[in-house]
Amino acid sequence: MGNRLLGLWAIVILLVGSLIGASDASIHEYKNEGFTARANARFFHGGSEGLYASKFQDVNTSSDKPLKGKSFIRFDDVTFVRTVESASKQNAMQSTAGLVEAILLEVKDRDRIGGSFLKSEAICCTPELADTGSCSLGEVIINRDSSEWPRQIKTYFKGNKTEVNMSPETVVINKTGMYYLYFMICDPELDGTRIRGRTVWKNPDGYLPGKVAPLMKFFGFMSLAYLLLGLVWFVRFVQFWKDIIQLHYHITLVIALGMCEMAVRYFEYANFDSTGMRPMVVTLWAVTFASIKKTLSRLLLLVVSMGYGVVKPTLGGITSRVLLLGVIYFVATEALELVEQLGNINDFSGKTVIFLVIPVALLDACFILWIFSSLARTLEKLQIKRNMAKLELYRNFTNTLAISVLLSIAWIGFELYFNGTDPLIELWRMAWIIPAFWNLLSFGLLAVICILWAPSNNPTRYSYLAETGDEFEEEGVSLTGTGIKSTGDVERNDLLYGLADEVEEDKRE
Repeated sequence: MGNRLLGLWAIVILLVGSLIGASDASIHEYKNEGFTARANARFFHGGSEGLYASKFQDVNTSSDKPLKGKSFIRFDDVTFVRTVESASKQNAMQSTAGLVEAILLEVKDRDRIGGSFLKSEAICCTPELADTGSCSLGEVIINRDSSEWPRQIKTYFKGNKTEVNMSPETVVINKTGMYYLYFMICDPELDGTRIRGRTVWKNPDGYLPGKVAPLMKFFGFMSLAYLLLGLVWFVRFVQFWKDIIQLHYHITLVIALGMCEMAVRYFEYANFDSTGMRPMVVTLWAVTFASIKKTLSRLLLLVVSMGYGVVKPTLGGITSRVLLLGVIYFVATEALELVEQLGNINDFSGKTVIFLVIPVALLDACFILWIFSSLARTLEKLQIKRNMAKLELYRNFTNTLAISVLLSIAWIGFELYFNGTDPLIELWRMAWIIPAFWNLLSFGLLAVICILWAPSNNPTRYSYLAETGDEFEEEGVSLTGTGIKSTGDVERNDLLYGLADEVEEDKRE
């Protein structure tokens, strides 16, 4: 089993190994990448992020070190490399021998790039369009107005050199919006050109991308919420320590993991916001805490639904299956979290994410089906035994789970609608509420379990050990055709038949 777990973990590391070096989410790195042909142009997507307007408006964009409170995009050592064949066709004395343009635009201005306003499908200016005076031949068509946006930064190859460095430039952002950066080539002789370097994107208050910046405060709030829940639970735990059952230790572990996850997430985001760098070790810890907590939370719901510690003292023969499902879910979740968190903020492969999302979704469906089928059997058993206290406890738990499932389905529908109707992320300022909801739902379910199974001086309502005495107090004595059974007979028969029921249920499962 240990070797298999090591093998699964190795697969997870291999899946994300190529992404670990790109863990600087607001720093978009270009590693000798090529351009893609579209219409009569070749383009490379340099990045896209939501940026808030600078606190101090400034039109001067020449400074390499903008003042504090500025929102900006900075080009750091961006280099274009053309093929030797392309360079050899040029005269060594030429000062402009091939143009590469950096086009920076707000998403709302996307229709101003290309010839759509001229009723042309071209992106680069053609001789026919140039003759009308609508654009400059060999350059990207831009529908200009009184403003300087979209920004166009030109870089020319010189002579027959194969490389050219883009001049250092810092563009100050004075308007809140979703900004896209494209590097574009109109000269067909520059086919095969590649790009390397990086661009740095910064908001006025820090380096966190705009669409995830609110999550830092949210994780801080959730850290306090878990801390408060943990303090209340600890007080009850100590107060009634003599009546603690095994399930209470599992609940305590989930609370502790949730507290650690939220705290690590908060400090990770705070450090990234101030330095512009994501600390690798902290990110890995945050991802691992999140995966372990998600796995144990689902296992907790499952074992509670099976009646563990309440209706049955152990899980019996299905323990190995429960653990196997937990291990598989952990590996799948860890892989997905690593790709999402360590990958570049918007440039990881959509196919890769979908490939990793599908297994997690299927495993979540397995958990839901198993949880509700186990709840049905537990409720049936409690009804047969007429244990009204525990029956009421599980009915409340079932209602809570049903509500959470309905909320989850409704939220998934909203998430699909949100992503489907906003492919260019124009509503980026609302994007943080999607992951925030799942954290709130998880916390809410944990809080309900803490309330329903809180340690108390009356453990008979949830403890398996007190079940026989509880039943006897409710039902008194048992009448049969041969007379009245003694208390000892009732307890022995209840224990005998109860164990037989457990064995038979385990066989069915």
